Amino acid sequence: MKMFELKHQPYFLFLLFLAVGLFSCSVQSMRFDLQPGVARCFAENMKNYLMTFGNYSIVNPKENQTLTVRVTSQGGTASHHLAEHVQSGQFSFVAHESGDFLACIWGDETHDPQVLSIDFEWKTGVNAKDWPKIAKKSNIDRMALEVQILHETALSIKDEMSYLLQRNTEMLEVNWRTDSGMLLFIFVSFFVTFIVAGLQLWNLKSFFKKNKIL
Repeated sequence: MKMFELKHQPYFLFLLFLAVGLFSCSVQSMRFDLQPGVARCFAENMKNYLMTFGNYSIVNPKENQTLTVRVTSQGGTASHHLAEHVQSGQFSFVAHESGDFLACIWGDETHDPQVLSIDFEWKTGVNAKDWPKIAKKSNIDRMALEVQILHETALSIKDEMSYLLQRNTEMLEVNWRTDSGMLLFIFVSFFVTFIVAGLQLWNLKSFFKKNKIL
């Protein structure tokens, strides 16, 4: 095993640097202000079987300051998380359908009109996994962890490419149907126009003959 690592050390270093580059763009938490009684929503496009994790909290909350948080699939057809009158919480689930998922945060109305400062974090895919905990549970070294992360990232990229290709195919089919419909509409329009023009010519010819002009 040691000989294998020494022999392929440049390759593993390349993978390590690649992993650092990939994960340097991981999703970070955001902070925003929220008025009591006002909702703010965030949308995330996810594909089927993708893992997601979210974390939210009020910064330095008072006793009467609470939130209501709800996470739903596109169109609100399925609810994946609902927490009412809380100061912090988490949600995690695996998407069972592709599309946009919506996370809405309400500032509960109270007698205190003070603006709430909210910390919100939403990760999907490989970024949603807690790799340090996985490393502790698996008892694997740092290099093996980076390789595992790269493997998961490659699978995620492959799934994302497959999803994009599927969406591209669907869009091409929609464009083809639209173009076919427009072509048929143009043909029918020309056909109707020629028929109307022919009827007008026939009517004018009949009128001129009737009045002995021709």
